[in-house]
Amino acid sequence: MQGNKGVDMWQQGHYMGGPDSGIQSGAATQAHSLTGHEMDEDMDTGGQEQVIFDMDQGFPQSGYTQEQVDEMNQQLNQTRSQRVRAAMFPETLDEGLEIPSTQLDPAQPTAVQRLSEPSQMLKHAVVNLINYQDDADLATRAIPELIKLLNDEDQVVVSQAAMMVHQLSKKEASRHAIMNSPQMVAALVKAIANTNDLESTKGAVGTLHNLSMHRQGLLAIFKSGGIPALVKLLSSPVESVLFYTITTLHNLLLHQEGSKMAVRLAGGLQKMVALLQRNNVKFLAIVTDCLQILAYGNQESKLIILASQGPLELVRIMRSYDYEKLLWTTSRVLKVLSVCSSNKPAIVEAGGMQALAMHLGHPSQRLVQNCLWTLRNLSDAGTKIENLDNLMQGLVQLLGSTDVNIVTCAAGILSNLTCNNQKNKVTVCQVGGIEALVRTIIAAGDREEITEPAVCALRHLTSRHPECEVSQNAVRLQGGLPTIVRLMHPPSRWPLVKAVIGLIRNLALCPANHAPLRENGSIPRLVHLLIRAFQDTQGVSTLTRGGSRGSTSQAAGSYADGVRMEEIVEGTVGALHILAREGHNRAIIRGLSVIPIFVQLLYNEIENIQRVAAGVLCELAADKEGAAMIEQEGATAPLTELLHSRNEGVATYAAAVLFRMSEDKGGEYTKRLSQELKSSLYQRGQEENLWGNDHMAPADLQEVLGQVDSVYGQGPPSVASGPRTYTHPGYDGLPVEELQGMGIGSHPGSTYGQVQDMDMGGHQGFDTDMPQPPQDNNQVAAWYDTDL
Repeated sequence: MQGNKGVDMWQQGHYMGGPDSGIQSGAATQAHSLTGHEMDEDMDTGGQEQVIFDMDQGFPQSGYTQEQVDEMNQQLNQTRSQRVRAAMFPETLDEGLEIPSTQLDPAQPTAVQRLSEPSQMLKHAVVNLINYQDDADLATRAIPELIKLLNDEDQVVVSQAAMMVHQLSKKEASRHAIMNSPQMVAALVKAIANTNDLESTKGAVGTLHNLSMHRQGLLAIFKSGGIPALVKLLSSPVESVLFYTITTLHNLLLHQEGSKMAVRLAGGLQKMVALLQRNNVKFLAIVTDCLQILAYGNQESKLIILASQGPLELVRIMRSYDYEKLLWTTSRVLKVLSVCSSNKPAIVEAGGMQALAMHLGHPSQRLVQNCLWTLRNLSDAGTKIENLDNLMQGLVQLLGSTDVNIVTCAAGILSNLTCNNQKNKVTVCQVGGIEALVRTIIAAGDREEITEPAVCALRHLTSRHPECEVSQNAVRLQGGLPTIVRLMHPPSRWPLVKAVIGLIRNLALCPANHAPLRENGSIPRLVHLLIRAFQDTQGVSTLTRGGSRGSTSQAAGSYADGVRMEEIVEGTVGALHILAREGHNRAIIRGLSVIPIFVQLLYNEIENIQRVAAGVLCELAADKEGAAMIEQEGATAPLTELLHSRNEGVATYAAAVLFRMSEDKGGEYTKRLSQELKSSLYQRGQEENLWGNDHMAPADLQEVLGQVDSVYGQGPPSVASGPRTYTHPGYDGLPVEELQGMGIGSHPGSTYGQVQDMDMGGHQGFDTDMPQPPQDNNQVAAWYDTDL
């Protein structure tokens, strides 16, 4: 029985007057009075209250005779079944038939009218059930024949069969029948693989597309070897075939286990990259999402995309389109590729940083966040790139965001891009970067994922560029010094403390900052950190993180939170060196019993530590009290030895200290010292131009001996930089594809505790939902070097 006939018979036979319909004709029933109180009439009129005519309401009942009232009652009674039919089955009424209405108030539908919508829904549900069963029966009977036709040698027959199957797959019941037949799915895959006929291909791939909307259909396609056939179709010049193919593959990649490997093996990556040259934005959004799924966590896929010129095409898309979904999916692919050490320079060279910067002001938060993550990962490779002014301005503006993730990323990118790049430093300063960074640090409180990169950026911006003096003053004028000094105290961890020490050293280069730094207690804290770090480097017993006495610390050179204690020694002494240029500061340093440590550090094997130790002693020796204390600690012997140092800075500072210590002695001592110096300097051929006649100490040699900024997260080989005897691995090592060593405690395996000597207790003000800053400076400097 055909579906439509079945529906008609069901309507006529069971609902329109059959014995079980529940709605009988009203022709033989007693006529109801218009003014009656019977409840029976409620169904017809919508409630008895509306039927009762109150004379006080002014209804013109007096205008009707009894005969007219009886006639009206009879007419309404006779047309009741038509009213019910009009509500439930309007399509069965004859055209032009007028049915009197019993609705008295337009705002109050009658009971029959209220039944209209649910009854229509019920009718459609029953009709759909009848049709569904018919579709399923038809498909089940037709499938064996269609399989034979799909396997026919005649291409015309195959084409007709493919189109018929495609039509069947548009209906749910027959679609389930198709996906439940492995032979049918296999025949469709075979038709795609073997035919060159366009209609056959369209029909077959259209069917697979419809099947891919169901998990069972995806499994059937996968088991039938559909992926290699679909990948082959990615070379088709026909738009509709390409659309069906890419969406089917996309559904497989999203929901069918094993699909990613199958697509890679079939050469899908190369073909998808080639498709990036098309210009349909919705199509491109699906292609880029497929690339992201395939590249995520798979290094081989990333290299294939690179070899296929993928970065170039992806950057072009970011520059050329404004469709948000496409920009978002493309930025996600670039984010995954940006952690690959091979793709990273290719993206940067293709202009990726500038292209990503174009979208930092976009209203879409997800797009901005992905652009920032990608820029964060690229920023260490982009320190030498020109034309980043727009990016710098955008990043400074984003520091004012209320989204912690955005602020974190913006600060990290600024830190890396201001590293050893004078132009970027000047640009950031000119667009209000100093003020924005200081505000960010103050607002961040104990969130180290923000304060650490922000402090690193400030450290870069306060040294070695034309605006650095302005920057050093701006930090103070913005009210940043109290907060910056506080960050040397708990609960700050070593990476942040190290960055703050370097920043304080730079700020101390500005004489106006000496007093406020002193008043905020920076000098005692620097000395405390120096003593703590010095003890750790000497292998002295130290308090572990839990607060109990450890046996002995590990050998010198161990890490705490990824920071070597030698770096803290060098940094604190370097900062104290600059602070000691001011008389009040020198008096405080002399009173903190730290001169013996400075003298001990002259024996250190690391040249940079020797240099900063000799430098701070040089400043302290400017006062007679200081010179006397230095001599009492037995500094003469090591300083004399250091006159022969290979490091020019070390030798120069050592000579300066010895001269200042000898100023009151005169006679034989000075003569011997002069001979020693001449002998040492003669080897360098510099005795003429190093000193001059006034025997004054040289300028700050740290500034002229090649100080360099450190890329954020790598940690400088030296806070005050220059050559050293131990090194860190280079910044462009293997990409880090997961966050490691993120614990709040000290670095795994280290017996060093936190920065302070006692258990931190409840001081750890970290939001557990936030990404933590790197704990290991060997991690190639990227919190977001992940595929997340």
